[in-house]
Amino acid sequence: MNTLQEDSREIKDDILQLATFRLGEEEYAVEISTVQEINRMTEITKVPNSPPYIEGVLNLRGKIIPAVNLRKKFGLSEKDFDRHTRIMVVDIMETMVGLIVDAVSEVMRISAETLEPAPAMTTGVHSKYIKGIGKINDRLIILLDLDKLFTGEEPDNLK
Repeated sequence: MNTLQEDSREIKDDILQLATFRLGEEEYAVEISTVQEINRMTEITKVPNSPPYIEGVLNLRGKIIPAVNLRKKFGLSEKDFDRHTRIMVVDIMETMVGLIVDAVSEVMRISAETLEPAPAMTTGVHSKYIKGIGKINDRLIILLDLDKLFTGEEPDNLK
């Protein structure tokens, strides 16, 4: 077997561990290795002149981290925070960030071969943020690329 065939087989055998969450009716996921913890909604301190999708900062056991409202980041309609709202603390480019999501669903393991590339014409989330779309039974789960979620000048806003 040549090296290309071996590499292809290794990728197909890869198992991805994902943390899934909801924004509106859609289900999204990030690789579990980026998730540090998941918390209930807590007090967020507003920061003047921050981008609209940054709700403010929160104190996580003495460490101040930015809180990003993914609904606003993706241009979705706003929704009041409720008892299901969660803050997923993730590591994006070596910066701790709190991602505010409607609800956290589950941690799952899927085969990498169930992932398909995002269609060229996607609506809602800009396709550059999407690593792929997983098909699990009758569910479609959008796998986000957190490193691409904040590009250009944006990482400076998170530090």
